[in-house]
Amino acid sequence: MQTPVPDYLLEVLESCGSSADGAVADYIPELAAADPDRLAVALATMDGQVHAAGDATVRFTIQSISKPFAYALALRDHGLPAVLASVGVEPSGDAFNEISLEEATGRPRNPMINVGALVTHSLVGDASLEPDARDRLLLDGLSSFAGRPLDVDERVFDSELGTADRNLALAYLVRSYGVTAADPEEVVRGYTRQCAIRVDVRDLAVMAATLAHGGVNPVTGAAVVPAWVARQVLSVMATCGMYDAAGDWFSHVGIPAKSGVAGGLIGALPGQVGIGTFSPRLDEFGNSVRGVRVCERLSDDMGLHLMGTPATGAHVLRRSVRDGHAHTLELQGAVRFSGAEAVLRAMSDLGPEVHEVTVDLSRITSIDDVGRRMLLEGVRRLGLDGVRVALDRPDYLERSPDQS
Repeated sequence: MQTPVPDYLLEVLESCGSSADGAVADYIPELAAADPDRLAVALATMDGQVHAAGDATVRFTIQSISKPFAYALALRDHGLPAVLASVGVEPSGDAFNEISLEEATGRPRNPMINVGALVTHSLVGDASLEPDARDRLLLDGLSSFAGRPLDVDERVFDSELGTADRNLALAYLVRSYGVTAADPEEVVRGYTRQCAIRVDVRDLAVMAATLAHGGVNPVTGAAVVPAWVARQVLSVMATCGMYDAAGDWFSHVGIPAKSGVAGGLIGALPGQVGIGTFSPRLDEFGNSVRGVRVCERLSDDMGLHLMGTPATGAHVLRRSVRDGHAHTLELQGAVRFSGAEAVLRAMSDLGPEVHEVTVDLSRITSIDDVGRRMLLEGVRRLGLDGVRVALDRPDYLERSPDQS
């Protein structure tokens, strides 16, 4: 049979595509010429499957969707404390191009608004890098997230650079505070080039899925950034990615996201899916009108809201079976704190008549470091009580976090 997912995506586009609300980003000449009726969506799963519908082969510039990925590269290159010294993580409540700086320090409030993204751009790679070398590093980095070589739309780059006066003013402002020592002219040129990288919705879905997959590209299998970097980026996307509409977005859609003024939008739901949409008409916040509606529909239909994740702790313990002086505990699914805590309670309730315990791990799909350590401690304590413990898959408790 054919999977019904592409048919479902087509139905979503049909239901969300009739609106003519919003307008293209006409303050950038090349973006003003975009076809406002384009509409596409793609989903990328954690095992590397990509489903797409609509104008999925149309390429457009990534624009501000580049911000979380440049932030990821800066974190990879310098670590969290060094990046935090220059760019904060607090929601600004301001439009994407506002002067949004901490009063005492001049530090940009977060890396998802332009003033923060300019500083983040300057932090990618070593400070001694020549501008062209930083350009290549960023292009290579975003290509790794997409799983294929990307390129720059030179016409959009030239068009956008000609309208970059406000960004130039922001770059000079943060340098005046001593937040960065980088040349404002070069920072704006490089940042504008970063925004002019071309993608399609499949690229966006895979890039989002790489963040959702702990920094590992699910298509290529390459570890692009460490898991802690992906977590940090997703956290900032959740609170700041949709600018002054971030609270409304997260309460309704509940997926860490980022938009771009060319009409692209990504959503990255940890451990589940990467979403990419494209529709050039923007709302007053600079977010794609129909892209937002598509994501709302996907979230509602498929239960993707991050805060709607069902409690799984009690279901990790699949079965608990007594046979004389022996007892078997069968585990299943993803073992994290709540699930491991349920297993530890079952171990503590076994009673003195139990002399042998078998812990069946064969149905576990993943286990994080906390879950692993909790189970090992339970095994250790049972041993101290004189109980013989057998693990049918001891290698599960020897692997690194979330690698089972």
